[in-house]
Amino acid sequence: MRTVDDSLFIETAEGVALRGSRCADCGAYTFPYQGGCPRCTGDSMIEVPLSRTGTLWSWTVQGFRPKPPYTGTADSYGVGYVELPGELIVEARLTEADPERLRIGMPVELVLVPFRTDESGVDVHTFAFGEARHD
Repeated sequence: MRTVDDSLFIETAEGVALRGSRCADCGAYTFPYQGGCPRCTGDSMIEVPLSRTGTLWSWTVQGFRPKPPYTGTADSYGVGYVELPGELIVEARLTEADPERLRIGMPVELVLVPFRTDESGVDVHTFAFGEARHD
């Protein structure tokens, strides 16, 4: 599968996760991966897979298409801040754009969704969060 940037992702036993970093000195998490800590300015960063599940911290629905190179068909889409437990809050697209179906505190999980189609007709995927499945 082609992604917008392979450096954003890491494979885990549970599936693809966001590739983050954690400071070995102060414990701060970052996304995307960084070589230096924005909290303590240390350089002891460790690559870590971030949690694949979290809670919707805040959200909005944008009533316009993303800037190019987006080539999808949606004219509006959900965007939110997702709190990954014990790690950080990450900004991400949401798989849901209906305000009636979004609520602060709802459990969400990481998914890969088509972002655009490249010049060869291949779908290029990005990350988003959707309502967590109940297994």
